[in-house]
Amino acid sequence: MTRRVHLLAVLGVLLSAGCDDAPRPAEPRGQAAPRVSTQPPTPPWPALGKESQIAANPLARNYYLVFDASGSMAERDCTEGGTKLAAAKLAVAAFARSIPADANVGLAVFGQGGISERLPLAASSREQLGATINRVTAGGGTPLGSAMQIGVRALTAQGRRQLGYGEYHLVVITDGEFNPSSEDPRPVVDQVLVQTPMVLHTLGFCLGEKHSLNQPGRVLYKAANSQKELEQGLAAVLAESPEFRLGQFQ
Repeated sequence: MTRRVHLLAVLGVLLSAGCDDAPRPAEPRGQAAPRVSTQPPTPPWPALGKESQIAANPLARNYYLVFDASGSMAERDCTEGGTKLAAAKLAVAAFARSIPADANVGLAVFGQGGISERLPLAASSREQLGATINRVTAGGGTPLGSAMQIGVRALTAQGRRQLGYGEYHLVVITDGEFNPSSEDPRPVVDQVLVQTPMVLHTLGFCLGEKHSLNQPGRVLYKAANSQKELEQGLAAVLAESPEFRLGQFQ
């Protein structure tokens, strides 16, 4: 009996080896076999530090607005009697009333007062957004790159507080191209798409489809030619809300 059991065990090993040596079916064309990377993985976004303070609501949505109040916003193109700036202010005020109460909102403006953050990214900023945007005056150039970087830094800092959970939206409202040439926003777009899970939205006000931020598949761009269309574009921002989780963005 012992010899029989031993023989059966040997036969089992030989049969297993024969199965391993059998020809394998060819992989379907166009489907490469998975590879094991020899490079270290990209760290999850954002890089967390010991000093990070955990947010009260780690699942919060975050909307950071970059608002163009350059000199051209004082023009009356494609508006019903008023200036583009006046129409944009009303659209943003309507947007503020639609933002969920538990969402964080931030605002950076470039205009007559230069370029600066006017509201920090916080839930309390939602109630102040309409009044703050109403005080903006038009003037100056269009430093899109620098203004967008302010938003990227604010959203990244909030990402640390939320441990990468939640949603992160950078919303640009502009009526023209970057000026001077050093303010090209395209490197910022590349940075955001490669390094972060942020969603980029651009509302091109009274300028049609031709803009450096109109990049299909990379930036959610909408041309708005009236206050109503601008309001509709901002409402769509609230509808475009994919969720990202810690470690998902690799």
